Amino acid sequence: MTQEVSPGYAYGQLERALRTATSTKDAAVRRRARAKAGRWQEILDGMAGGTLEIGSRTPVADTPAWVTLEVAHGGFATGRYLAEVPPRPEELALAPGRADRESLNSWYLTDAGLAALRAALATESYRVEFPEDAALPVVAWLLGHGHAEAALDLLAELRPLLHRLRLAPLPGAVPRPAGALVRLSTVGEVRETLRSAATKPAIAAMLETLRVWHPLFDRLVALWAETVDGELPRLAGPAVTGGWPCRTWPDGWAARRAQWLADYATASARHTASAAHTHPKGNFARLHHALLACEHDSAALTGRDVGWIRRALANTVTKHGEPGSERRAALRSVQAAVAARPTHAELAAVLAGRLDAYPGDGGLPSPDPLGGDFPPRLVAKAARALEAPIEELVERGIITSGDVLATVLPQITAQLMAANIEDEQLAALYAQTYAAFRRRRGLLLLDLAHQVRFEELPWIAALEPFRARRPGTAAQQTLTQTVLLALGSFPQAILPNTLLRELGALAKQADRPMPLLEELAADIFMGTFTAKWRTAAEITSRVMADTLYARYYDLPAAWEPRRRRGFRRTADDFAEVCKARAGRRGWSVAGNGMVIEQSQILTTHNLAVLVETLGLQARLRSAAPELAERTFAWVVRRLAVRAGDAYTEWQLLKNIAYAWRQGIFYLSFCTGDQQRAAVDRLRELVDPESRFAPAVAGLAHVVAGGRFTEQGFAPDGPGRRLLGWTTGRHWCRSAE
Repeated sequence: MTQEVSPGYAYGQLERALRTATSTKDAAVRRRARAKAGRWQEILDGMAGGTLEIGSRTPVADTPAWVTLEVAHGGFATGRYLAEVPPRPEELALAPGRADRESLNSWYLTDAGLAALRAALATESYRVEFPEDAALPVVAWLLGHGHAEAALDLLAELRPLLHRLRLAPLPGAVPRPAGALVRLSTVGEVRETLRSAATKPAIAAMLETLRVWHPLFDRLVALWAETVDGELPRLAGPAVTGGWPCRTWPDGWAARRAQWLADYATASARHTASAAHTHPKGNFARLHHALLACEHDSAALTGRDVGWIRRALANTVTKHGEPGSERRAALRSVQAAVAARPTHAELAAVLAGRLDAYPGDGGLPSPDPLGGDFPPRLVAKAARALEAPIEELVERGIITSGDVLATVLPQITAQLMAANIEDEQLAALYAQTYAAFRRRRGLLLLDLAHQVRFEELPWIAALEPFRARRPGTAAQQTLTQTVLLALGSFPQAILPNTLLRELGALAKQADRPMPLLEELAADIFMGTFTAKWRTAAEITSRVMADTLYARYYDLPAAWEPRRRRGFRRTADDFAEVCKARAGRRGWSVAGNGMVIEQSQILTTHNLAVLVETLGLQARLRSAAPELAERTFAWVVRRLAVRAGDAYTEWQLLKNIAYAWRQGIFYLSFCTGDQQRAAVDRLRELVDPESRFAPAVAGLAHVVAGGRFTEQGFAPDGPGRRLLGWTTGRHWCRSAE
C-alpha cells in the first residue's frame, strides 16, 4: 500500500510564515519569514504540478537520489539543488573566460583543470561545502592513478547534471580540529552571528530617550522656568499653583532659545529611535511648540497656550523636581548610569572583536578570549567555536542535547572512516566529503524507505575498491564512549535519529552490526516495521528478562522462532504484537503513536541493544543509580511546567512518559535496595494527591514484586502504568 503526503502540513507552514511576515515589526524576521513562505509556496506548487513527490527517496522529478536537495521543515523537498549555485569569483579566477557552471565543470576535465584539482588535493587547499564538490576531484584522482575506466563510468553518471551542479571544491584550506577535538561552529560563523546582534527597538528607544531627549527636555523646562514670575508652577490635586510663565524675559533668553532649537533639530535628524517626545499631548511637545511661537516674547501665544505651558511645567516640576534641584539631578544620575551601560549588541561587537585575532575558518584553542564581564548568552554563542574534546564541551554546557552531539560527532567519524584509505590525499577528501554529507537534511520518507546512504554517492562508490578493511578498534572505542556520554549527559532523552545515524556509521566501521531503531513519525506511520525491530525485541527480552523493566511493561519472555520464507523486509508478527498491546482500533495519529510507543517499549528504543552489543552491563550497573535519580528528578521538574494549551501539555506528557521509561530501564540495573530508595525519594518529591501520584504508586507496586493488570492498573491500589500516548484524555492531564 502506497501512502501519499497530504499538502495540509505545507499549507499550515505557509500560513504561519505569511502571518509572521505581516505581523512582526522586526525587519530581519520579516525577511526570513518571506523567504520561508516562498519555499513553502514552491513546495505546494511542485506537489500540485507533479514535479515533487514528497515521501519518496527521489522527490524531485528527473533527479537522482544522490543530489543534495534543499529541504524545508518536516522533510519537505523544495525542488532546489543546494549545489546549483552560480560560480564564485574565486572559481572563475582559476579558469578565465569560463562564465557558466557547465563550462567551468568542463574546464576541470582539461589538462589544466585536472592539474589544478590534483594540486589542491596535494596541498589540501580546498573546501567541500556540499558532497557534490568532491565529484571531480575523485575523477582527477582516478585518472591520475590509472583507473580511467572507473573515472569514465563516474563521468557518465555525472554528465546529465554537469550544467547545473558545482562538482569541484572551493579554493581555500579548511583547518581541521586535531585528533579527537571538535567544535560546533567556526570562529568566522560565530563572529558573523555576534556582529549581527541588534538592539531591540524598544530598548533603543529607551536608551535614546535617556541619553538625548531627557537632557534636551530638562534644558527646555529650564528655559521656560526663566520666564515664570514667582514660584514655579506645581500641582495641588487637580489645580495648578505658583507663578505664570511668559511674564519675564531675561537677557540672553532669545539666544538660548535659538541654540536649543538648533540642538533639537540636530538631534531629530540624528536620532529617530524614539518618538515619545513628539506626542502632541506630552509635556515635551507642548513646550516645544510654544517655544517655536516665542521668538522674542509671547505676543503670538493665546491665553490658552500660556495655560498649557504652565500646566506642563507643573506636571514635570511636581513629578521630578525643579530644574537643577537635587531631586531632579538624582533621577537623571540614575538614568544616566542606566544609559551608560553597554547594550547587548555593543558587547557582542566587543566579543566579536576579540575573535578577530583567530582564523575565521578555524576554532578557538581555549576559552580565554571569552573571559570578562559578558552576558552568559553571549559567552554561550561564542563558545560554539571552542575546539575541545566532546566530553569537555558537554561539561561546559556547549553541547546541550543528543541532537547537538550528533552535529559534532561526524568530525570524529569522518576521520575514522577515512582511516581505511591508504592514500593520504584521498583520505582527506573522503573525510571532508563525509562531513559535508552529514550536513544534508533528511527527507520525509514513506513505505519503509531509507535515507540516502553515504556510499550511494557515485564518487564515493567509485572509491570503494580503494578502502582497506582494518580492525575498527578506534571506531568501537569512539562508539562506546559516545553512547556512555549521551546516556550520562542526557539520561532522560531517547537517542535522537541524528545521533543514531552516526552511531550506525561507527558500528559499521567497528564491524559491530546492531539493529538501531529510529523514532517513527505517528502521522505517516503505516503500521509496519522492518525486521530489525523484531531483532531488537528479541535482544531486549533476553537482556531484560526478570528485571523491573520486564515486569513493569510486561515484556514477552521470548519470541517465537522466525520462519524463513524467503527475504522479508517486514516483521508482521512484531507489528501485530504492538497493535494488540496498544489496543489499536482503526487508523488515527494517536492510535499510531500508541503502536509506536509499544515498539519502543518492546525494544527499550535501542538501550538494551547497545548495552549487550557493546558489553556495557558492568558500567551501567555502576552508573545506574545516579542515572535513574537524575532522570526521575527531570520528570518531577517537568511536571511543574505549566502548559499553555492542550497540544503543549500532550507533548509534555509524552516526553515525561518516555523519560519515565528511561528511568525504569536504569533502575532495572540497580539492586533491590536501590530501587526501593528511588521510590522513597519519588514519594518525597511528588504530592500523594497530585495527578502524578498514581504513576509513583504503580512503580512502587512493581518494585515490591507486583504486576499490572492487562489494562495497566495495580490490582490492589491506585497505581497505574505510565504511557505517553492515548486516544482519549490522558489520566495524567491537569484538571481544566
